[in-house]
Amino acid sequence: MEAVFSGLMALADPSLLVLLVAATLGGVMVGALPGLNATTGVALLLPFTITMEPIAAIAILTTIYCAATFAGAITAILINTPGTSASATTCLDGYPLAQRGEAGRALGMAAVSSTIGGIVSVLCLMAAAPLMARAAYNFAPPEYFALTVFGLSMLATIGDGSALKNLIAGAFGVLLATVGIDLLTSIERFTFGMNELSEGIPFVPVMIGVFGISELLVQASNLHIKREPVKMKAIRLPSREDYKRVWRTILRSSGIGTFIGILPAEGATVASMIGYNEAKRWSKHPEEFGKGSLEGVAGSEAANNSATGGAMVPTLALGIPGSPTAAVILAGLMVHGLRPGPTMFTEQADFVFAIFWAMLLVNVLFFFVGLWGAKLFARITLIPINILWPIVFTFSIVGAYALEQSMLDVWIAVGAGILGFFMRRYGFSVVPLTIGLILGGMLETRLGQSMVMLDEQWWLMLARPLSLFFFILTALALFGPYLWGRLFTQRAPIKSTGE
Repeated sequence: MEAVFSGLMALADPSLLVLLVAATLGGVMVGALPGLNATTGVALLLPFTITMEPIAAIAILTTIYCAATFAGAITAILINTPGTSASATTCLDGYPLAQRGEAGRALGMAAVSSTIGGIVSVLCLMAAAPLMARAAYNFAPPEYFALTVFGLSMLATIGDGSALKNLIAGAFGVLLATVGIDLLTSIERFTFGMNELSEGIPFVPVMIGVFGISELLVQASNLHIKREPVKMKAIRLPSREDYKRVWRTILRSSGIGTFIGILPAEGATVASMIGYNEAKRWSKHPEEFGKGSLEGVAGSEAANNSATGGAMVPTLALGIPGSPTAAVILAGLMVHGLRPGPTMFTEQADFVFAIFWAMLLVNVLFFFVGLWGAKLFARITLIPINILWPIVFTFSIVGAYALEQSMLDVWIAVGAGILGFFMRRYGFSVVPLTIGLILGGMLETRLGQSMVMLDEQWWLMLARPLSLFFFILTALALFGPYLWGRLFTQRAPIKSTGE
């Protein structure tokens, strides 16, 4: 309990509060821009937080995460273009409401649902993360190795591509993680005589490249697409009757989103789809969905925003990112010398709860921003793409160079951007690559430590209950869907053709 109040006091610094308000506004701007999303915004801002204090740096990154996830609803409602993929289902009912001149109702419902979903998830985060960390406190290297393998198995479902392509991209990320000096043997690998690579490929320039620069190249190929903004005829906010109608939907989707967010490798996009489907399933008026239903907006937005807090549970407690944006935040923790895991909750409890309180604060802030500032931020969508994205490219290059003042980092970012562009073109998600790069180093280190601990008898890991448990989960994650499909195929009744 002392850590809870200490974390709250850490946010009492006026300068930090100003930064959080600015980050909230910046996150809303990022989320409101079609093409940009929370992951891209956090990746672009990450280099500029290097010189900050750890609490301020991570609080700002999580603020961008929460605010941008909410703001994706602004363009989803106004121009039928989700600012983030997590708001794709919001388009289904938000845009029809805007076409009827009820954009104010849709935006207001999105703001309220997002706030409630975010607050529920943060409260669950405060309760669940310390419990999970306490359970993992006695983990030894074999358990950490098995847990990391389980995290890598989630790469099959974390991206937009097929499971096979996601695993290939993740394996390539693990391969990139082998560059540098092996900490156990002191052997240089794939450095090609460059001292800058002795510590491995820096993941911040890679993330800037695959998320920021690759998106620039994608947008450059879509310059011919024109988006017509919708003029809001009325700024009428939702009525009391509207809230009475959707409060069950908001609470249900908040629970769904929090649970989905806790699962490693899922995230807000999956949560929003499930939340929307369940809202339609339980609705008394399912025929209104897709034609302008406030329940559809509420179900989607409560779920995707509650997933943000849930995704931070495995990120902080176990060091396994719960979403693509959480993977970038995990990189930010590592840049500041922080090692996520159970020890963080005992050795740096003040820091952890300061982050929790910052996430709670931002959910309150974007409630007011969403209600009174949505129309203003929607004007950002009028910026021509051929002006916006060169600005983003400039920030990307400056951010990559600012990390170590190294031109090699700039070339790594550019190369990663080109690689990310071709990966997207041929159906490969860039998210598994970045997570593979982060977890690959952990995997190698923990395997080496386990082999030393077990006197190179690797099979003894199967004799440890927790290690065996995570290996079983890994097998189920990789082969479960296939076996499940075969089981139902065999049980399917054979239809008689008749003669």
